[in-house]
Amino acid sequence: MNVGDLYWVELPMRGGHAQTGRRPAIVVQKTSSLSTVLLVPLTSQLDTKRFPGTVLITKTPENGLRQDSVALVFQLAATDKRYLMGALGVLADSVMEQIWQSLDEITGRI
Repeated sequence: MNVGDLYWVELPMRGGHAQTGRRPAIVVQKTSSLSTVLLVPLTSQLDTKRFPGTVLITKTPENGLRQDSVALVFQLAATDKRYLMGALGVLADSVMEQIWQSLDEITGRI
Protein backbone atom coordinates (compact mmCIF):
# COMPACT_ATOMS: atom_id res chain seq x y z
CA MET A 1 0.00 0.00 0.00
CA ASN A 2 1.49 3.31 -1.15
CA VAL A 3 0.51 6.95 -1.41
CA GLY A 4 -1.56 7.38 -4.57
CA ASP A 5 -2.92 3.84 -4.62
CA LEU A 6 -6.65 3.47 -5.20
CA TYR A 7 -8.53 0.86 -3.17
CA TRP A 8 -12.09 -0.29 -2.83
CA VAL A 9 -13.13 0.52 0.71
CA GLU A 10 -16.25 -0.14 2.78
CA LEU A 11 -16.62 3.08 4.76
CA PRO A 12 -18.64 2.66 7.95
CA MET A 13 -21.42 5.04 8.99
CA ARG A 14 -19.95 8.12 10.67
CA GLY A 15 -22.99 10.37 10.59
CA GLY A 16 -23.62 13.69 8.91
CA HIS A 17 -22.63 14.06 5.27
CA ALA A 18 -19.56 11.79 5.41
CA GLN A 19 -19.27 9.24 2.62
CA THR A 20 -20.24 5.68 3.54
CA GLY A 21 -20.50 2.32 1.85
CA ARG A 22 -18.38 0.67 -0.81
CA ARG A 23 -16.45 3.12 -2.93
CA PRO A 24 -12.97 3.85 -4.29
CA ALA A 25 -10.61 5.82 -2.08
CA ILE A 26 -7.09 7.21 -2.41
CA VAL A 27 -4.35 6.27 0.04
CA VAL A 28 -2.63 9.48 1.21
CA GLN A 29 -0.37 8.03 3.92
CA LYS A 30 2.92 6.18 3.73
CA THR A 31 2.58 2.55 4.71
CA SER A 32 3.04 2.15 8.43
CA SER A 33 2.53 -0.29 11.24
CA LEU A 34 -0.63 1.57 12.27
CA SER A 35 -3.94 -0.27 11.96
CA THR A 36 -5.44 2.78 10.23
CA VAL A 37 -4.76 4.53 6.95
CA LEU A 38 -5.58 8.04 5.76
CA LEU A 39 -7.94 7.95 2.79
CA VAL A 40 -9.65 10.42 0.47
CA PRO A 41 -13.02 8.98 -0.64
CA LEU A 42 -14.27 9.27 -4.21
CA THR A 43 -17.76 9.78 -5.56
CA SER A 44 -19.21 9.31 -9.03
CA GLN A 45 -21.45 12.36 -8.48
CA LEU A 46 -19.57 14.76 -10.75
CA ASP A 47 -21.63 17.75 -9.59
CA THR A 48 -19.72 17.62 -6.26
CA LYS A 49 -16.80 19.21 -8.15
CA ARG A 50 -18.50 22.52 -7.35
CA PHE A 51 -17.36 22.25 -3.72
CA PRO A 52 -13.96 23.45 -2.52
CA GLY A 53 -11.57 20.63 -1.68
CA THR A 54 -12.43 18.41 -4.63
CA VAL A 55 -10.42 17.09 -7.59
CA LEU A 56 -11.82 15.55 -10.79
CA ILE A 57 -10.20 12.20 -11.59
CA THR A 58 -10.58 10.85 -15.11
CA LYS A 59 -10.74 7.07 -15.47
CA THR A 60 -7.61 5.48 -16.93
CA PRO A 61 -6.35 1.91 -17.25
CA GLU A 62 -3.69 2.76 -14.63
CA ASN A 63 -6.10 3.95 -11.93
CA GLY A 64 -8.67 1.20 -12.52
CA LEU A 65 -11.71 3.45 -12.17
CA ARG A 66 -14.81 2.43 -14.12
CA GLN A 67 -15.97 6.03 -14.52
CA ASP A 68 -14.76 9.56 -13.97
CA SER A 69 -14.96 10.43 -10.28
CA VAL A 70 -14.43 13.28 -7.84
CA ALA A 71 -11.94 13.03 -4.99
CA LEU A 72 -13.53 14.51 -1.87
CA VAL A 73 -10.32 15.83 -0.33
CA PHE A 74 -12.33 17.74 2.28
CA GLN A 75 -13.49 14.35 3.63
CA LEU A 76 -9.96 13.06 4.38
CA ALA A 77 -10.34 10.48 7.15
CA ALA A 78 -8.47 7.80 9.06
CA THR A 79 -10.02 4.42 8.37
CA ASP A 80 -9.24 1.01 9.80
CA LYS A 81 -7.25 -1.02 7.26
CA ARG A 82 -9.66 -3.94 7.63
CA TYR A 83 -12.20 -1.89 5.61
CA LEU A 84 -9.94 -1.98 2.53
CA MET A 85 -11.47 -4.44 0.08
CA GLY A 86 -8.97 -4.61 -2.77
CA ALA A 87 -6.61 -2.58 -4.93
CA LEU A 88 -7.87 -0.81 -8.06
CA GLY A 89 -4.79 0.90 -9.42
CA VAL A 90 -2.60 3.95 -8.93
CA LEU A 91 -3.04 7.66 -9.65
CA ALA A 92 -0.65 9.59 -11.86
CA ASP A 93 1.80 11.87 -10.06
CA SER A 94 0.11 14.89 -11.67
CA VAL A 95 -3.24 13.92 -10.12
CA MET A 96 -1.64 13.39 -6.71
CA GLU A 97 -0.14 16.86 -7.00
CA GLN A 98 -3.68 18.23 -7.45
CA ILE A 99 -4.78 16.28 -4.35
CA TRP A 100 -1.93 17.81 -2.30
CA GLN A 101 -2.68 21.28 -3.63
CA SER A 102 -6.36 20.90 -2.71
CA LEU A 103 -5.40 19.72 0.79
CA ASP A 104 -3.09 22.74 1.16
CA GLU A 105 -5.91 25.08 0.10
CA ILE A 106 -8.52 23.70 2.50
CA THR A 107 -6.09 23.61 5.43
CA GLY A 108 -4.84 27.13 4.76
CA ARG A 109 -1.26 26.05 4.05
CA ILE A 110 -1.19 28.27 0.93
